[in-house]
Amino acid sequence: MPAVTPSNQRWRVIAVHVALLAFITLTMLPLLTILSISLRPGNFAGGSLIPKALTLDHWKLALGISVLGPDGKWEAPPFPVLQWIANSMKVALVSAAVALLLSVTSAYAFARMRFRGKRLTLDALLLLQMFPSVLALVAIYAIFDRIGEWVPWLGLNSHWSLVLAYSGGIAQYVWLIKGYFESLPVELEEAAAVDGATPLVAFVRVLLPLAGPILAVVFVLAFLSAMIEYPIASVLLHEESQLTLAVGSRMFLFNQRYLWGDFAATAILAGLPLTLLFLFTQRWLVSGLSAGAVKG
Repeated sequence: MPAVTPSNQRWRVIAVHVALLAFITLTMLPLLTILSISLRPGNFAGGSLIPKALTLDHWKLALGISVLGPDGKWEAPPFPVLQWIANSMKVALVSAAVALLLSVTSAYAFARMRFRGKRLTLDALLLLQMFPSVLALVAIYAIFDRIGEWVPWLGLNSHWSLVLAYSGGIAQYVWLIKGYFESLPVELEEAAAVDGATPLVAFVRVLLPLAGPILAVVFVLAFLSAMIEYPIASVLLHEESQLTLAVGSRMFLFNQRYLWGDFAATAILAGLPLTLLFLFTQRWLVSGLSAGAVKG
């Protein structure tokens, strides 16, 4: 007997589709607004969503290309945006790799090994991670200022000092990977040990290949956190050529003049690396985001 769909059911389906379209439109509205501002002449945040006139001057300035001003003179790019993006990418990639290495080895120790103070150390890591890094800005500045007297490349105004500072926030990643390791059966490592594998070989050849999704999640989270971090970078970096994008973007907003058009083009340009990273790792992110919640 064929199923008969009630007439009110069709209206419910239509209402759900309309609600979804409205939600998607509302979600895309900020991006469309930024895109519109980046294509308008002048540096104004107000105006209609659809520009009356289009210009690529803001994009050219963000890409480091001089443009012809309204007075007939060539205007040089106000800031080295591409250099800032390169600095952010370098710091984010290195700090994410270091954080991943530290967190995956620490998580393996907490998940598979037994030692005194194990639970207390885990709780202490989680408790310390609850305090925002902005509360330690004075201490961070003082520490790296003193380190710079002995090791200049690891002191103030250095990307390596920023990488070291970011690498300390791994408590949440340790907990996440630890939960994933505990969801894997111990018999896999025992079988590898029977075949003559050492614990290190079993970790590298057995656990790590199975932990690909959660490692991708941790790397993306650490990369994104380093790309958008502002307080620590603003304290450690001073020279314009050394700034990351999060710190350098503040220079578009003067007290007397806001360069909204240039700022909007820079924002979209900076979002491209993050978008490419998410597209590249999306097949691992779906399974990895919920994997660490199995145990822990």
